[in-house]
Amino acid sequence: MHILTRPVPAQAEQTLLAAGLHPVEARIYAARGIADPQELEAEFKHLLPVEGLKGAAEAAVRLADAIATQQRILIVADYDADGATACALGLRGLSLFGARVEFLVPNRFEYGYGLTPEIVDLAAGKQPQLIVTVDNGIASVAGVARARELGIEVLVTDHHLPGEQLPEALIVNPNQPGCRFASKHLAGVGVMFYVLLALRAELRRRNAFAERPEPNLADLLDLVALGTVADVVKLDANNRILVEQGLKRMRAGRACPGVLAIFQAAGREVRRASAFDLGFMVGPRLNAAGRLDDMSLGITCLVADSHEAALAMARELDQLNRERRNIEADMQSIAQSKLDQISVDDRYSLTVFDPDFHQGVVGLVASRLKDKHHRPTIVLAEGLAGEIKGSGRSIPGLHLRDALDLVAKREPTLIAKFGGHAMAAGLTLADPAGIERFRAVFEAVCRELLSEAELTRTVETDGELSRDALCLELAERLDRRVWGQGFPAPRFIGRFRVRSQRVVGEKHLKLQLEGQGGQLFEAMRFQHADPLPDEIEAVYQLSVNEWQGRRSLQLLVEQAL
Repeated sequence: MHILTRPVPAQAEQTLLAAGLHPVEARIYAARGIADPQELEAEFKHLLPVEGLKGAAEAAVRLADAIATQQRILIVADYDADGATACALGLRGLSLFGARVEFLVPNRFEYGYGLTPEIVDLAAGKQPQLIVTVDNGIASVAGVARARELGIEVLVTDHHLPGEQLPEALIVNPNQPGCRFASKHLAGVGVMFYVLLALRAELRRRNAFAERPEPNLADLLDLVALGTVADVVKLDANNRILVEQGLKRMRAGRACPGVLAIFQAAGREVRRASAFDLGFMVGPRLNAAGRLDDMSLGITCLVADSHEAALAMARELDQLNRERRNIEADMQSIAQSKLDQISVDDRYSLTVFDPDFHQGVVGLVASRLKDKHHRPTIVLAEGLAGEIKGSGRSIPGLHLRDALDLVAKREPTLIAKFGGHAMAAGLTLADPAGIERFRAVFEAVCRELLSEAELTRTVETDGELSRDALCLELAERLDRRVWGQGFPAPRFIGRFRVRSQRVVGEKHLKLQLEGQGGQLFEAMRFQHADPLPDEIEAVYQLSVNEWQGRRSLQLLVEQAL
């Protein structure tokens, strides 16, 4: 492990200090590329204008026409939290505008990902005149062609990177060729939100709100915030506005019944909702439906009108999440036992397969193994039809989708299909007997694309905190900010004496630490039960612990050396 202090651009830091920011905050934000205090403002007025999103205006015209003639619209969603929230957003938003709209979410185990011809045939049974994809569709060339054969128009709303060929459909995607939208990091739910903004503007032009109230789309931002954080897209300035505004509505108790119910089922207080809650508490419960069963349950929960109905479904989601955790723990144990039989340090990649693995959980296990061993990791499982399906996670320095593309080009008969991003991707092997061949070719590709130095985990910190700065006030100030992918939560480094330590909850350490000036701090080290030495150099976060109405400073120790 290599611990680095993030570089701080001096000019940006001075600009932020001159604007009145706390010195530690100025240092933190400057290190994250903030050079203007306005970039920290999360007001809705700073959101990028919809006019810059290619295809949004045309999509609005098509949807407005469908509403005017009461055409049947069918939303086809992806089966993860981003797809579920985008679908729920589309259902709620289009219904507010008077649309006839239903949804279909494919079972991931039977139909796989995207608008495939088989899914179009399934969708045709609902007799839609317009299919709207959310969080998928940019690679669905064959599916769109099948829809055209059946006389069904398709509107693609997606955020994934396009392939060499685009489907013959109306497309809204910030990453499509020719789109100048300044944020390329919108989640699928963010794209759908922008489509609704464009639709509202089009309906205004048609004087559609002359005799009825105009819907307030800001009321739907709880769904946008949840999907954006759960999909782990980069929290650039535009996404931070969407998330912050959504969280404000949650804390004010103005979230939809489904979101409120999932918070309740997770045992979290919505009045203190944070990006952490969305990413690690609410999002996983929503994702559990798509991983183990059918995401229809999650979507139906998010569009429920009553708290009672939503809570019943949220409790089902919570139970599915418990099952998912048990399955994941068993798979991790099996995977690690297999890795214990090899020298992981000599490998540039890890590929793990077991016939008992659950294909809905392979991505989570790949993520855990990648975090532990700091190697690009692919976890494979058997699909329903006997094929081998896998999911992978990568490390900085290796674009996983590009690496799989290179494998496919070198071994054209090895991979049936693949797709994804730099840090996450999925694949299906063409030959169930090709696992060892894939492992060898993927390892060779990783050896070419990665340097030995990139196999060493790097932990970035924001340096040390002075005795005065290490306080509850700073923790509360930082706690009010949205942190996440691409805008990481502040981490600090410091030396402490361990005054006391005990295991709680069987796998966590509760600590009392003494700082350099003799200050005592309560601290937690989660997911680690091994005792610490008397003195440690710790990488930690500041957190606010609330107990029986009392708020206090607590350090969250991430690394202890």
